[in-house]
Order: sequence, then C-alpha cells, then structure tokens
Amino acid sequence: MRFIIEGGARLSGTYTPQGAKNEALQVLAAALLTSEAVEVDNLPFITDVQRQLDLIELLGAKVERVSPHKVRIQAETIHPQAIISPEGQELFRKIRGSILLVGPLLARCGEAYFPRPGGDKIGRRRIDTHLLGFLALGATLSYDAHKEIYHLVASRRLQGKYILLEEASVTGTANLLMAATLAEGETILYHAACEPYIQQLGGMLSRMGAEIEGLGTNRIRIVGRKALHGTHHTLLPDVIEIGSIAALSAMTQSPLRIAPVPAPHLEPVIRPLQRLGIPVKIEGETLSVDPPAIYEPETIEGDILTISDHTWPGTPPDMLSVLLVVATQAAGTVLIHQKMFESRLFFVDRLIEMGAQVVLCDPHRALVIGLGRRSMLRGIRMSSPDIRAGMALLIAALSATGRSVIEQADQIERGYERLDERLRALGAQVWKEPKE
Repeated sequence: MRFIIEGGARLSGTYTPQGAKNEALQVLAAALLTSEAVEVDNLPFITDVQRQLDLIELLGAKVERVSPHKVRIQAETIHPQAIISPEGQELFRKIRGSILLVGPLLARCGEAYFPRPGGDKIGRRRIDTHLLGFLALGATLSYDAHKEIYHLVASRRLQGKYILLEEASVTGTANLLMAATLAEGETILYHAACEPYIQQLGGMLSRMGAEIEGLGTNRIRIVGRKALHGTHHTLLPDVIEIGSIAALSAMTQSPLRIAPVPAPHLEPVIRPLQRLGIPVKIEGETLSVDPPAIYEPETIEGDILTISDHTWPGTPPDMLSVLLVVATQAAGTVLIHQKMFESRLFFVDRLIEMGAQVVLCDPHRALVIGLGRRSMLRGIRMSSPDIRAGMALLIAALSATGRSVIEQADQIERGYERLDERLRALGAQVWKEPKE
C-alpha cells in the first residue's frame, strides 16, 4: 500500500489524537494476569494492536470488540504452548510489543515460550533487561537453537527480588512490573523507566489489586498478590502522535489545534519543538501551534543546538525522526543525536533527495543545515522504513512542492489509525492506494 501526497497545502482545524499505541500493547498484555474480565477503552484500531489481540486470542483468551475503540478480554484459561505453533511464531515475530506477553505468562502459568520479537528494523533491540529480570525473580531459561525458541520456567511461584535493571527499558520495566504483581513478597525495580505509559500500566495493575509505589520515578516497589481481578482502563492520547502533528503544523506553516491532550505528560515532547523556535501553547486539554514563517533554533553563546534522545522525561527516541524533519526548515544548524538505535537515521537519504541539507555524520548523528524557507523540499518517490521515519517522511512530503509517493505505507499504519482520512479533514492532500 502507498500514500500519494500533493504537497504545499495549508492546513487548519482541530486534530483528535488516537489512544497511545505503546500503552495499548502493555495493558492488553496485562489482561492475561487475571481470569476476570478486563476492558480497555480508547484503543487505537491499528495493525500492531490487532496483532497483539490476535496473539492473546491464540493463547486461549476470549477477545470481544465492544466498539471500534473498546475491547473486553477474559483470560480464564491460557495456553503458553500456543506461541510455539507456526501461527503463534509468525504473529510474535511481527511486532516488538509481543515480548510484553512473556511476563504475564510466566507469572500466571509458570512458563513462557517465545521467539525473538519483531518490529521496526532500526538496529539491535536487546531483550537482556527482560531475561535478566525474569532470572532474578526465580525463573530458569533455555534456548532451542534449532527452533529459535526461548523457554522460561518458574518451578514454583516467582519470588520478589531487588533488581537493578541493565537499562531503563520501557518494555523491560513493563514486563517485570507485570510479573512482579503475582510474585511472592516484595520486588524493587531500580533504574526503571518513568514514561507515562508505565505510570498508566501501574495504575491499572493497582486497580487490579496490586500494591505498587514509586510510579513516575526510577525506583518502583511492588508487593505481589496471589491473584488479581478485572478492571476497566482508558488509554492516554498518544503523546508521540501529538508531537508529530505539532511538527506537521510547523513544517506546513499551518495553525493547528490538537485536543484532547494529556497536558501533564507533554513537556518532553513539546520542549524540543520550542527549542527549534516553534511556539506551542497548552490551555486545558488543547494544544495550539501557530508557527512563524521563519523559526530560529535556540542557541547559547552561538553554540549549535543539539537535540538528543534521553530516558523519560528527556526527549523520547520516537520523536527524533520528526524533529529532524522540522530542523530542515529552521533558520540555523541543528545536530540530531539518536543514541539508542544505529539504523534510525538512515532515512535522511530521502530528505537529501528532497532538497534538505543534512550530513549524516555517523549512524547516530545527523547535522542539519536548515534552509530557513529559502527553498522548499520537493516531492519524490520513497519508501517508509519504519513507523516513525515513515511519519517523518509524510510530514516532509506534505510540506514539499509537487507530488510524493510513499511506498510501504503499511509501516506507517502500524502506528497511526486512518491517518490519511484524519489529515484530509485538516485540508491535507493525501490518499491511500493499494499496491499494484
């Protein structure tokens, strides 16, 4: 499937963000921790979420679509061995979020089978933090090299433990947090991720009966329970999508409003845009962007502005691609430093072909010499390498002169629901076409 884009249109109106993709994959997995019904609301209807639901159903849970954005899951009986089936392995390898099923399966059933998870091809994505944490909780690990399947076994109930995480991994923190809720005794997760999605997951688990302290900090304390009960959970609006639409506003010189937004969680997303010279204002649950024709990066004593990703509440890695695109029209030079993944910046070749002035210093750093509107990007034919780079290229295409074609737009739709329709409602000229 491809997107056809006629660039240069000015946009206007209010954009409604979808429920948070990354949070959705976590809380759906958490439904496996109880035999009672769990309802999840504000669920984005996207490919990755559907694949996670397919996996949960394959494991034996009942999955009911109450509405397009609400699902009810009841996992009275689950079968960890279902992952070994050809269908299970294929599904598991298609998304990164499938790894989040391992913690609940291990805690509830005493074992979990899994191949290496899939997801975007943006460089090596370690699962060491997950595995070392499970071993610390008392599990044993084996690996079948012929079948390429991991097998975790807990011969008795998981045991609470003090665990210093190898890295502040969001999925690693989520997996161990879920597993610890059914472990015996107290678990401390130190160097834990602080993201809003971890806070949301922890709030959901607390309503299910878990005792959790320290959410939003890097030290989380969990006291396990023998069983958890059902709950209802509503997802936050997606902060990465909100930041991406604010970036679109800047690139197309279009005043836009985004609502509703989770204002307490937005500073790490909007601060780098403000440092690029984009005025962003939040009033209540509405974010407004009224971009200037020319925006200048914030500098101190003439230094080049450097924007790099950090653990929360630093700039999220998922925002770096769209921030790089915004920098291409800044009136100044910006260094983008993507620390986490060594393949995430390779899409800049397409931006250079569109007329951007970018020097890829190494796999992790790109120097952007902003055009300052002296010339506009031009439309080209390109492909989406992953969800976030695909969104960044779409923003670039919507701001460019002429027609662009983005192949492999399925990659973008893994993370954004009905994106072409929602952008057309703002006045964007973008259409979806099936692959020939």
